[in-house]
Amino acid sequence: MTPRFHNVAEQQDLAVDLSAPLDLILQLQQPDGAIPWSIGDKVDPWDHVESAMGLTICGALDASRRAFDWLRDAQLADGSWYAAYTNGQPSDRTRETNHAAYVAVGVYHYYLCTADLDFVRRMWPTVRRAIDFVLHYQMPSGEIYWAISPEGRVDRMALVTGCSSIYFSLKCALVLARLVDVDQPRWRKALALLLQCLKEKPHRFNTTKARFSMDWFYPILSGVLTGPAAQQRVDKYWKKFVVQDLGVRCVSDRPWVTIAETCELVLALEAMGNHQQADILFRWICDHTFDDGTFWCGFTFPDMVIWPEEKISWTNAVVIMAADALYRLTPGADIFSHDHWRDMDV
Repeated sequence: MTPRFHNVAEQQDLAVDLSAPLDLILQLQQPDGAIPWSIGDKVDPWDHVESAMGLTICGALDASRRAFDWLRDAQLADGSWYAAYTNGQPSDRTRETNHAAYVAVGVYHYYLCTADLDFVRRMWPTVRRAIDFVLHYQMPSGEIYWAISPEGRVDRMALVTGCSSIYFSLKCALVLARLVDVDQPRWRKALALLLQCLKEKPHRFNTTKARFSMDWFYPILSGVLTGPAAQQRVDKYWKKFVVQDLGVRCVSDRPWVTIAETCELVLALEAMGNHQQADILFRWICDHTFDDGTFWCGFTFPDMVIWPEEKISWTNAVVIMAADALYRLTPGADIFSHDHWRDMDV
């Protein structure tokens, strides 16, 4: 079956051609379903899910299911995955909590796009084991430690970005539980504790990561902050991270704009309902492509040097996700929307 966009008629209104990003992800996908960062590069579970979501949006459903099959087959006995795999073998045996949780986002997104309940049922045991692994490392104060070392030592550090991502994953997991008629009161309690901690206990998190733009907008993208609180956070740090007419810095003190962070801020703005600002930001990066139409990972400024030069699967996937959120290509376009979650009762 030739992959097609769910709403082909709207492609003419897109600011970008998404065919090249889709083709890149398809070309990078390995026979076992894994999707590495680039040719010969590693596979990590979080970015693998992001790439699978790009495939889902573009209607490459067979390839997307193979990506989720890889996750199901590679899951460890405790519900986690290793941080990196290279050529089919673990290359970093760290186990990260936000990596494990994100499978729930990909599965829920697939369901939104396809209404395939059989797929949810098939992936449910994988999701359940992953979330149980993650919550094993939640503290009574609400934060969740970020990783377990290859030697089995818990890194007793919590990250704003990682925990915000887990918060969103938990919401998706609770919806999936409802779809398969399973009650998860412990998950709901964990979600409430995590939300309270992210909003009211900033001292529980590593503050050295505040120079990364993701720490700025992930609480908004995930729905930890909504309404006036979300807008206040956008306004407070906009000039710290956003370079006018170029995009979003990965790190506040470095002259490096990245396509992924820019598109994730687009998703956060769109989630708030700020469509105009999101659309303007997206158009800043629309022409930052290689000759084949795939997107750069990032570039320095003001010299505009492309760096790194690799063509990255998950960077191109988040471009697809941002386009979907802006132009409503699929029924999954609102997955991050604060309005969508306001009515979900999770």
